[in-house]
Order: sequence, then C-alpha cells, then structure tokens
Amino acid sequence: MYHDRPTLSAPSSSGPVPPLLLEVHQLLNEVLPLPTQVEFRFDPATAAMIRVEFIRRRGPGLVWYMGRELLHKGLTSMSGSADVQMWPTFPGDHPSSWLVLESEGEEEVFEVPTEPLARWIDATYLVVSAEGEMDGLDWDLFLREVFHDV
Repeated sequence: MYHDRPTLSAPSSSGPVPPLLLEVHQLLNEVLPLPTQVEFRFDPATAAMIRVEFIRRRGPGLVWYMGRELLHKGLTSMSGSADVQMWPTFPGDHPSSWLVLESEGEEEVFEVPTEPLARWIDATYLVVSAEGEMDGLDWDLFLREVFHDV
C-alpha cells in the first residue's frame, strides 16, 4: 500500500496534551490514496473519548468521537466493532494502521501512521490513566457535547 512520511504537527494548546495533526491517506481504491488532514484532540475531562476531526479542503470538517482504548489497541491488534474498527497493516519501513469508519451503509478506509499517533496517545495516558478515565466524568455534559446540544 502507499506509504509516505506523515505530516506531524502539534499546535500550541492550553491543555496538557496539544492536539495532534496528522496526514493520513483515505483509500479511494488500491492505487489512489487521498491525503487527508486529521486532528486528534484529547480532553482530560472526557479522557475515554478522543475527538477526531477529518479536515476538508472546503467546508466544515467531519467529527467523530472514538474510544481512546480502541485507538490505542488498534495500533497493535484488531480493535473495535461496528462503526469504528482499527488494526495494524503489514510491518514495513513506515508502520501504519487501517482505520475503518462506517455510517449509513457507507464505509471509509484510512491508513494512519502508527508512530506519531502512538506517541500522542501515550502522552494522554500520562495525563489520565486508563483506570482513571471515568473518574469525575459528567455524563450529562459529555452526552450533550457528543450530540452538539451545548
């Protein structure tokens, strides 16, 4: 599959872990990968979920909320089910993982560079451990934010 050096950027942020901006490849077919900018954003108040925005060239981005554990496990093994799945590609010079998103019968496949995402996710676990993800979570606020009612 198509491999190239990923674009990695960590814009400044007031939070403990700055957002991660990655160039991933949306697989339109076997020979035509489409470079796509994706921003991963971590909020310690909702540590179990990662906000993932697929940035479009025109118009608003597309936002998905994905489990931090799903993304972490998907870097090394099969992870997720139903709408969001992730697993590693074949080993090579530039390790990556497949990220598959499904919505309303449509499926999109992305190739995500493993190393920068793994470093970023590891940094989030230094801020909030897996065991502490649900401590103090305001479920009402979280669900309003997910469903854009705030």
